[in-house]
Amino acid sequence: MRFQFALTLQALWTGVCQAAMQHYPAAWGHYDVCKSQVYSDEGLTWDYMACQPEAADMTQYLKVTLDPPNITCGDPPETYCALENPYMCNNECDATTEELAHPPELMFDIEGRNPTTFWQSTSWKKYPKALLVNITLSWNKTIELTDDIVLTFESGRPEQMVLEKSLDYGRTWQPYQFYATDCLDAFTMEPKTVQDLTQHTLLDIICTEDYSRGYVWKYDKTVRFEIKDRFALFAGPRLHNMASLYGQLDTTKNLRDFFTITDLRIRLLRPATGATMVDENNLSRYFYAISDIKVQGRCKCNLHANSCVFDKEKLSCECEHNTTGPDCGRCKRNYQGRAWSAGSYLPIPKGTANICIPNNIGPVIRPNVSSLGVANRKEARVCDELFRCQNGGECINNVRCNCPPAYTGLLCEKPRCESELGGCAGAESGQAPLTPPSSTWLLLLLLGSMLLRATSC
Repeated sequence: MRFQFALTLQALWTGVCQAAMQHYPAAWGHYDVCKSQVYSDEGLTWDYMACQPEAADMTQYLKVTLDPPNITCGDPPETYCALENPYMCNNECDATTEELAHPPELMFDIEGRNPTTFWQSTSWKKYPKALLVNITLSWNKTIELTDDIVLTFESGRPEQMVLEKSLDYGRTWQPYQFYATDCLDAFTMEPKTVQDLTQHTLLDIICTEDYSRGYVWKYDKTVRFEIKDRFALFAGPRLHNMASLYGQLDTTKNLRDFFTITDLRIRLLRPATGATMVDENNLSRYFYAISDIKVQGRCKCNLHANSCVFDKEKLSCECEHNTTGPDCGRCKRNYQGRAWSAGSYLPIPKGTANICIPNNIGPVIRPNVSSLGVANRKEARVCDELFRCQNGGECINNVRCNCPPAYTGLLCEKPRCESELGGCAGAESGQAPLTPPSSTWLLLLLLGSMLLRATSC
């Protein structure tokens, strides 16, 4: 009996250790299926889930605009000198010759070519007037960022730059991040890095000096806006706990909007000079040149679509769940039985679809107000075998869902969490934390149970 008990303990220990080492399944971060057929007591029916498109290279679908429009080099032709060697002046730019032209589209072509292709500005020939360039990337569609924004410079990284975003198709702009060799001097901001941010300060706009060295070094060509480092504040260093991140995005609108854009604007304010003083006798050393821009993201479809199409120069979601619109932002005609709502990442792993329902589910009689002022009416059918109450809610007479304390909404689809940073992770949110149970407690409970059984034998 003791030998059998020892084997049982060993098996339990092995199982608990494996559970403790197992990370969240990769599928938890996908939400790539909108619906599937399942068997129920009523036969074959649909099970609806929250869904979103896969992340992609969004630079394939943008429109680029430069301001001023004539800031690209080559008209008239111009000769440039190397920043690190003012006597090496053998670089030409000529817009009329394909091999010597540097148009804006070369910021988005295939990398790895030899020689490297890049966009290039005119030189700083009007010094001391500032050499200012705005590069605007527009999608005419709401985009959710999923990875770092990366700019690769061929001219030396700018000494002053601002990355801005728009959520309303370029009508208004907000800064994403400031970049400078001296943040205090350029923007009167204390220098910081993304590592200085916390869950509570993630939305802060910072100025960083990490990407603004003047000279062109082999590994110092890139400027980043760190999306994944910000994700890691909730999902962990290797983004293993995506459940926690999705929970925060689901319940905190400001956080979700922070990673959502319709346009990006790169404001180049001062080129690399490589020194404290500008060489006024050789201004052809100073210019901007960008060989690559990377923007990874997905179409925002409000968790109602798992694909996005590019047709007639425009991105749009292929909406499911009886929704429609470029972002699946409204219910289809005749499917307005309840107000439209975005899908929800919760509960993990399938989320809540919040589908739009037909107008004619169940009879609805207009209120008939009697002489006593009492409205007599028959309630509309809200929940049944097809439209089930979510998150453990109970359907009462097909007219309402009796929701658990932590959820609300017509079908208990919405977490009852305040829309503030840290919402559903808060101690008073009334919702269970998004982390798995402690493996230590699980082990103790299992071992205790086995000990009790052994002593009773």
